[in-house]
Amino acid sequence: MQFISDPPTESEALDAYSQAVMSVAERLAPSVASLKVSRRVRGGRRLDGGGSGVVITPDGFLLTSAHVVARTDGSGRAAFADGREEDFKVVGSDPLSDLAVLRLETNGLTAAQLGDAERLRVGQLVVAIGSPLGFGGTVTAGVVSALGRSLPVPAGRVVENVIQTDAALNPGNSGGALADANAHVVGVNTAVAGLGLGLAVPIDPATRKIIGALMTEGRFRRAYIGIAGGSRPLPPRVASRIGRRSAIEVVEVVDGSPAQTAGLRPEDLIVEVDGSAVEQVNDLQRLMAGELIGQAATMQVVRGGTSISLEIVPAELTVG
Repeated sequence: MQFISDPPTESEALDAYSQAVMSVAERLAPSVASLKVSRRVRGGRRLDGGGSGVVITPDGFLLTSAHVVARTDGSGRAAFADGREEDFKVVGSDPLSDLAVLRLETNGLTAAQLGDAERLRVGQLVVAIGSPLGFGGTVTAGVVSALGRSLPVPAGRVVENVIQTDAALNPGNSGGALADANAHVVGVNTAVAGLGLGLAVPIDPATRKIIGALMTEGRFRRAYIGIAGGSRPLPPRVASRIGRRSAIEVVEVVDGSPAQTAGLRPEDLIVEVDGSAVEQVNDLQRLMAGELIGQAATMQVVRGGTSISLEIVPAELTVG
Protein backbone atom coordinates (compact mmCIF):
# COMPACT_ATOMS: atom_id res chain seq x y z
CA MET A 1 0.00 0.00 0.00
CA GLN A 2 1.27 3.45 -0.91
CA PHE A 3 0.99 6.18 1.68
CA ILE A 4 0.77 9.84 0.70
CA SER A 5 2.75 12.03 3.04
CA ASP A 6 1.19 15.05 4.62
CA PRO A 7 1.76 18.30 2.74
CA PRO A 8 4.45 20.54 4.25
CA THR A 9 3.33 22.94 6.91
CA GLU A 10 3.43 26.68 6.29
CA SER A 11 6.55 27.00 8.44
CA GLU A 12 8.29 24.18 6.54
CA ALA A 13 7.43 25.74 3.18
CA LEU A 14 8.64 29.15 4.33
CA ASP A 15 11.85 27.61 5.60
CA ALA A 16 12.50 25.95 2.22
CA TYR A 17 11.95 29.27 0.46
CA SER A 18 14.21 31.05 2.95
CA GLN A 19 16.92 28.45 2.52
CA ALA A 20 16.84 28.89 -1.25
CA VAL A 21 17.18 32.67 -1.03
CA MET A 22 19.86 32.47 1.66
CA SER A 23 21.87 30.02 -0.42
CA VAL A 24 21.85 32.34 -3.43
CA ALA A 25 22.76 35.35 -1.29
CA GLU A 26 25.68 33.58 0.38
CA ARG A 27 27.11 32.34 -2.91
CA LEU A 28 26.61 35.51 -4.92
CA ALA A 29 27.09 38.39 -2.48
CA PRO A 30 30.92 38.28 -2.70
CA SER A 31 30.64 38.81 -6.48
CA VAL A 32 28.44 41.93 -6.34
CA ALA A 33 30.01 45.34 -5.84
CA SER A 34 28.61 48.73 -4.91
CA LEU A 35 29.78 51.29 -7.47
CA LYS A 36 30.52 54.93 -6.78
CA VAL A 37 30.71 57.26 -9.77
CA SER A 38 30.81 60.98 -10.44
CA ARG A 39 28.76 62.48 -13.26
CA ARG A 40 29.11 65.72 -15.16
CA VAL A 41 25.99 67.88 -15.05
CA ARG A 42 24.97 71.27 -16.38
CA GLY A 43 27.14 74.20 -15.48
CA GLY A 44 30.24 72.03 -15.18
CA ARG A 45 29.23 70.76 -11.75
CA ARG A 46 29.78 67.14 -10.74
CA LEU A 47 27.14 64.95 -9.15
CA ASP A 48 27.98 61.82 -7.19
CA GLY A 49 26.01 58.72 -8.07
CA GLY A 50 26.16 54.99 -7.82
CA GLY A 51 24.93 51.61 -8.87
CA SER A 52 25.97 47.99 -8.74
CA GLY A 53 28.28 45.67 -10.64
CA VAL A 54 28.86 41.92 -10.94
CA VAL A 55 32.30 40.29 -11.08
CA ILE A 56 32.52 38.04 -14.15
CA THR A 57 36.23 37.08 -14.06
CA PRO A 58 38.61 36.57 -11.11
CA ASP A 59 41.11 39.00 -12.65
CA GLY A 60 38.91 42.06 -12.40
CA PHE A 61 36.23 42.31 -15.08
CA LEU A 62 32.84 43.53 -13.85
CA LEU A 63 29.51 43.78 -15.63
CA THR A 64 27.11 46.66 -15.00
CA SER A 65 24.48 48.82 -16.71
CA ALA A 66 25.69 51.33 -19.30
CA HIS A 67 23.55 54.09 -17.80
CA VAL A 68 25.32 53.70 -14.44
CA VAL A 69 28.62 54.87 -15.96
CA ALA A 70 27.21 57.16 -18.66
CA ARG A 71 28.55 60.73 -18.74
CA THR A 72 31.28 59.87 -16.23
CA ASP A 73 35.01 60.31 -16.74
CA GLY A 74 35.27 56.56 -17.26
CA SER A 75 36.31 55.65 -13.76
CA GLY A 76 34.98 55.13 -10.26
CA ARG A 77 35.30 52.96 -7.18
CA ALA A 78 33.92 49.51 -6.38
CA ALA A 79 33.25 48.34 -2.82
CA PHE A 80 32.67 44.70 -1.89
CA ALA A 81 30.83 43.02 0.96
CA ASP A 82 34.10 42.08 2.72
CA GLY A 83 35.11 45.74 2.95
CA ARG A 84 37.51 45.64 0.02
CA GLU A 85 37.51 48.73 -2.24
CA GLU A 86 39.14 49.09 -5.64
CA ASP A 87 39.28 51.73 -8.37
CA PHE A 88 37.83 50.76 -11.74
CA LYS A 89 38.00 51.93 -15.33
CA VAL A 90 35.27 51.56 -17.93
CA VAL A 91 36.66 49.36 -20.71
CA GLY A 92 33.53 49.17 -22.83
CA SER A 93 29.96 50.46 -22.89
CA ASP A 94 27.02 49.66 -25.15
CA PRO A 95 24.10 52.05 -24.57
CA LEU A 96 21.93 50.13 -27.04
CA SER A 97 21.85 47.08 -24.76
CA ASP A 98 22.42 49.08 -21.54
CA LEU A 99 25.46 46.97 -20.71
CA ALA A 100 28.97 48.04 -19.75
CA VAL A 101 32.16 46.26 -18.69
CA LEU A 102 34.53 47.60 -16.04
CA ARG A 103 38.07 46.57 -15.12
CA LEU A 104 39.71 46.52 -11.71
CA GLU A 105 43.50 46.19 -11.53
CA THR A 106 43.34 43.29 -9.11
CA ASN A 107 43.14 39.51 -8.92
CA GLY A 108 41.54 36.92 -6.70
CA LEU A 109 37.97 38.18 -7.04
CA THR A 110 35.03 35.80 -6.70
CA ALA A 111 33.45 35.59 -10.14
CA ALA A 112 29.74 34.96 -10.53
CA GLN A 113 28.58 32.22 -12.86
CA LEU A 114 26.54 33.48 -15.79
CA GLY A 115 23.35 31.57 -16.56
CA ASP A 116 20.97 31.46 -19.50
CA ALA A 117 17.83 33.58 -19.41
CA GLU A 118 16.38 31.60 -22.32
CA ARG A 119 15.64 28.80 -19.82
CA LEU A 120 13.65 31.01 -17.46
CA ARG A 121 9.95 30.39 -16.94
CA VAL A 122 7.27 32.70 -15.60
CA GLY A 123 6.80 32.07 -11.89
CA GLN A 124 10.40 30.95 -11.34
CA LEU A 125 12.21 32.15 -8.20
CA VAL A 126 14.77 34.91 -8.77
CA VAL A 127 16.97 36.83 -6.34
CA ALA A 128 18.24 40.38 -6.86
CA ILE A 129 21.46 41.55 -5.20
CA GLY A 130 22.75 45.11 -5.43
CA SER A 131 23.12 48.46 -3.72
CA PRO A 132 19.70 50.16 -3.76
CA LEU A 133 19.82 53.69 -2.35
CA GLY A 134 23.49 53.10 -1.53
CA PHE A 135 22.89 50.16 0.82
CA GLY A 136 25.40 47.60 -0.44
CA GLY A 137 24.74 43.87 -0.39
CA THR A 138 20.96 44.23 -0.31
CA VAL A 139 19.02 41.07 -1.19
CA THR A 140 15.44 40.91 -2.45
CA ALA A 141 13.56 37.96 -3.87
CA GLY A 142 10.54 37.34 -6.02
CA VAL A 143 9.54 35.58 -9.20
CA VAL A 144 9.84 36.07 -12.92
CA SER A 145 6.55 37.84 -13.47
CA ALA A 146 6.85 38.11 -17.27
CA LEU A 147 9.28 37.44 -20.11
CA GLY A 148 9.80 39.05 -23.49
CA ARG A 149 9.27 42.63 -22.34
CA SER A 150 10.75 45.57 -24.26
CA LEU A 151 12.84 48.32 -22.69
CA PRO A 152 13.38 51.67 -24.47
CA VAL A 153 16.88 53.03 -23.80
CA PRO A 154 18.06 56.67 -24.11
CA ALA A 155 20.14 55.76 -27.17
CA GLY A 156 16.92 55.49 -29.16
CA ARG A 157 16.64 51.73 -29.41
CA VAL A 158 14.58 49.05 -27.71
CA VAL A 159 16.19 46.22 -25.73
CA GLU A 160 14.16 43.09 -26.44
CA ASN A 161 13.35 40.02 -24.33
CA VAL A 162 13.80 41.86 -21.05
CA ILE A 163 12.98 40.00 -17.84
CA GLN A 164 10.21 41.40 -15.63
CA THR A 165 10.34 40.55 -11.92
CA ASP A 166 8.50 41.49 -8.75
CA ALA A 167 11.74 41.27 -6.73
CA ALA A 168 12.02 44.76 -5.25
CA LEU A 169 14.37 47.05 -7.20
CA ASN A 170 15.25 50.64 -6.34
CA PRO A 171 17.71 53.27 -7.61
CA GLY A 172 21.18 51.82 -7.13
CA ASN A 173 20.13 48.27 -8.04
CA SER A 174 21.03 49.05 -11.66
CA GLY A 175 23.93 46.90 -12.79
CA GLY A 176 23.38 44.35 -10.04
CA ALA A 177 22.65 40.66 -10.37
CA LEU A 178 19.36 38.92 -10.97
CA ALA A 179 20.00 35.26 -10.21
CA ASP A 180 18.12 31.99 -10.35
CA ALA A 181 17.91 29.46 -7.50
CA ASN A 182 21.30 28.03 -8.51
CA ALA A 183 22.95 31.46 -8.03
CA HIS A 184 23.52 31.75 -11.77
CA VAL A 185 23.23 35.35 -13.00
CA VAL A 186 20.41 35.38 -15.55
CA GLY A 187 19.96 39.15 -15.80
CA VAL A 188 21.45 42.56 -15.09
CA ASN A 189 18.97 44.73 -13.20
CA THR A 190 18.37 47.90 -15.14
CA ALA A 191 15.10 49.69 -14.38
CA VAL A 192 12.03 50.02 -12.20
CA ALA A 193 9.02 49.52 -14.46
CA GLY A 194 6.43 50.61 -11.93
CA LEU A 195 5.13 49.88 -8.46
CA GLY A 196 6.42 46.44 -7.53
CA LEU A 197 7.91 45.64 -10.94
CA GLY A 198 11.51 45.71 -12.11
CA LEU A 199 13.28 44.92 -15.38
CA ALA A 200 16.56 43.16 -16.11
CA VAL A 201 18.58 42.79 -19.31
CA PRO A 202 18.80 39.03 -19.93
CA ILE A 203 22.00 37.03 -20.02
CA ASP A 204 21.58 35.00 -23.19
CA PRO A 205 23.67 34.14 -26.27
CA ALA A 206 23.13 37.60 -27.76
CA THR A 207 24.22 39.51 -24.64
CA ARG A 208 27.14 37.14 -24.05
CA LYS A 209 28.38 38.17 -27.48
CA ILE A 210 28.06 41.84 -26.52
CA ILE A 211 29.87 41.27 -23.22
CA GLY A 212 32.73 39.48 -24.99
CA ALA A 213 33.12 42.31 -27.50
CA LEU A 214 33.13 44.94 -24.74
CA MET A 215 35.86 43.03 -22.89
CA THR A 216 38.11 42.63 -25.91
CA GLU A 217 37.34 45.58 -28.17
CA GLY A 218 35.65 48.11 -25.89
CA ARG A 219 32.56 48.30 -28.10
CA PHE A 220 29.97 46.22 -29.90
CA ARG A 221 29.55 46.92 -33.61
CA ARG A 222 26.11 46.84 -35.22
CA ALA A 223 25.02 47.14 -38.80
CA TYR A 224 22.50 49.76 -39.89
CA ILE A 225 20.18 50.01 -42.91
CA GLY A 226 18.20 53.16 -42.10
CA ILE A 227 14.49 52.44 -41.87
CA ALA A 228 11.67 52.96 -39.43
CA GLY A 229 8.99 50.31 -39.43
CA GLY A 230 6.99 47.73 -37.57
CA SER A 231 5.51 44.27 -37.83
CA ARG A 232 2.45 43.84 -40.04
CA PRO A 233 0.40 40.79 -41.07
CA LEU A 234 0.97 39.78 -44.66
CA PRO A 235 -1.97 39.68 -47.09
CA PRO A 236 -3.42 36.12 -47.06
CA ARG A 237 -2.37 35.32 -50.64
CA VAL A 238 1.19 36.49 -50.04
CA ALA A 239 1.35 34.70 -46.69
CA SER A 240 0.23 31.45 -48.32
CA ARG A 241 2.69 31.83 -51.17
CA ILE A 242 5.80 32.49 -49.09
CA GLY A 243 4.84 30.60 -45.93
CA ARG A 244 5.08 33.59 -43.58
CA ARG A 245 2.35 35.26 -41.57
CA SER A 246 3.91 38.65 -41.02
CA ALA A 247 6.74 40.91 -42.14
CA ILE A 248 8.29 44.29 -41.36
CA GLU A 249 6.53 47.17 -43.06
CA VAL A 250 8.80 50.05 -44.01
CA VAL A 251 7.25 53.26 -42.71
CA GLU A 252 10.14 55.63 -43.38
CA VAL A 253 13.44 55.46 -45.25
CA VAL A 254 16.26 57.65 -43.94
CA ASP A 255 17.78 59.98 -46.53
CA GLY A 256 21.23 58.89 -47.62
CA SER A 257 20.92 55.53 -45.83
CA PRO A 258 21.82 52.08 -47.17
CA ALA A 259 18.07 51.40 -47.43
CA GLN A 260 17.58 54.37 -49.74
CA THR A 261 20.58 53.36 -51.85
CA ALA A 262 19.17 49.84 -52.14
CA GLY A 263 15.83 51.16 -53.35
CA LEU A 264 13.62 50.38 -50.36
CA ARG A 265 10.39 52.39 -50.24
CA PRO A 266 7.70 53.14 -47.67
CA GLU A 267 5.04 50.39 -47.61
CA ASP A 268 7.55 47.74 -48.70
CA LEU A 269 7.25 44.54 -46.65
CA ILE A 270 10.61 42.99 -45.68
CA VAL A 271 10.23 39.23 -45.31
CA GLU A 272 13.80 37.91 -45.43
CA VAL A 273 17.44 39.00 -45.17
CA ASP A 274 20.11 36.66 -46.52
CA GLY A 275 17.83 33.66 -46.11
CA SER A 276 16.71 34.52 -42.56
CA ALA A 277 13.04 35.29 -41.98
CA VAL A 278 12.07 38.60 -40.39
CA GLU A 279 8.61 38.97 -38.91
CA GLN A 280 9.28 41.28 -35.95
CA VAL A 281 11.53 44.32 -35.59
CA ASN A 282 13.77 42.44 -33.16
CA ASP A 283 14.31 39.75 -35.84
CA LEU A 284 15.88 42.41 -38.05
CA GLN A 285 17.82 43.92 -35.14
CA ARG A 286 19.36 40.53 -34.33
CA LEU A 287 20.52 40.14 -37.92
CA MET A 288 22.25 43.52 -37.91
CA ALA A 289 25.49 42.10 -36.55
CA GLY A 290 28.86 43.72 -37.08
CA GLU A 291 29.82 41.10 -39.66
CA LEU A 292 27.27 42.60 -42.08
CA ILE A 293 28.88 46.05 -42.08
CA GLY A 294 30.04 46.82 -45.62
CA GLN A 295 28.92 43.42 -46.90
CA ALA A 296 26.23 42.98 -49.55
CA ALA A 297 23.10 41.22 -48.31
CA THR A 298 20.06 40.04 -50.24
CA MET A 299 16.73 41.33 -48.97
CA GLN A 300 13.44 39.75 -50.03
CA VAL A 301 10.67 42.34 -50.18
CA VAL A 302 6.97 42.26 -51.04
CA ARG A 303 5.94 45.37 -52.98
CA GLY A 304 2.38 45.73 -54.22
CA GLY A 305 1.82 41.99 -53.81
CA THR A 306 4.91 41.09 -55.84
CA SER A 307 8.07 39.58 -54.37
CA ILE A 308 11.32 41.26 -55.37
CA SER A 309 14.98 40.97 -54.34
CA LEU A 310 17.11 43.96 -53.39
CA GLU A 311 20.82 44.10 -52.64
CA ILE A 312 21.68 46.18 -49.58
CA VAL A 313 25.06 47.03 -48.03
CA PRO A 314 24.57 47.85 -44.32
CA ALA A 315 26.67 50.60 -42.78
CA GLU A 316 27.91 50.82 -39.19
CA LEU A 317 25.48 52.19 -36.63
CA THR A 318 26.89 55.05 -34.57
CA VAL A 319 25.43 56.28 -31.28
CA GLY A 320 25.51 59.87 -30.10
